[in-house]
Amino acid sequence: MRRLMLITCVVLALAQGAMAQDRPVRLYAPEALMETGVMKYILPRFSLKTRVRVEIVADPEGADIVLGDDGRALFEGAGQVWHMDRTGDHEGAAKLADWLTGEVGRNTVLAYAPEGAALFTLPQPKAKVAAEVSYNGDVELGLAVSRAKCGRCHKVDDRTLGGIGSTPSFAVMRTFPDWDARFAGFYLLNPHPSFTVIADVTDPFPEDRPPPIVPIAMTLYEVEAVLAYVSAMPPADLGAPIQSQ
Repeated sequence: MRRLMLITCVVLALAQGAMAQDRPVRLYAPEALMETGVMKYILPRFSLKTRVRVEIVADPEGADIVLGDDGRALFEGAGQVWHMDRTGDHEGAAKLADWLTGEVGRNTVLAYAPEGAALFTLPQPKAKVAAEVSYNGDVELGLAVSRAKCGRCHKVDDRTLGGIGSTPSFAVMRTFPDWDARFAGFYLLNPHPSFTVIADVTDPFPEDRPPPIVPIAMTLYEVEAVLAYVSAMPPADLGAPIQSQ
């Protein structure tokens, strides 16, 4: 008897789950979006392709998918960017969500042109506001580290002697558009990996394969100090670009 009751409960649970999945997907869309007519345009095409029925509901509470201001951005039009927020685990809702975010559904929305002109577009990414970058390292330490550890190849400042003729000076590199990225990660750029060790960042050189020259050892604190020093340095005046006739 107990076994029969257990089997009955399992069957009822499966039946209820099947009924839940068989019901239409409940979709809520605000009146402003409904008035465009886009839902009447795209939903029959979705149902025809997937055999999944969709029911428009008047209340977002209890809806499987809510179109509005929250969730993943779908398309832009009628005065705003429309987002999708999916709740629950309804299989049909998962299919609709995949369709709306996939190429076919997206193209269907973009093809909606009730008066000969497309009403919706893809959401445009917001322009990023350039943040003012500051370098908080120790400038004096940066100069000292640069002279001691970079001066063998680069001309660090007007007081630094030596350097390699084919190696650009710090002032010249300061004119590069990506100078900060170059200095912040110099130890990753050739030829530096073959003789540079950054504490707690790079791996030590194998004992059986020492670097070809005396290695340069630095800490991230010193790297930040060098970056701060170079940031305060005026770029070299390279003159006007060469004009060709």
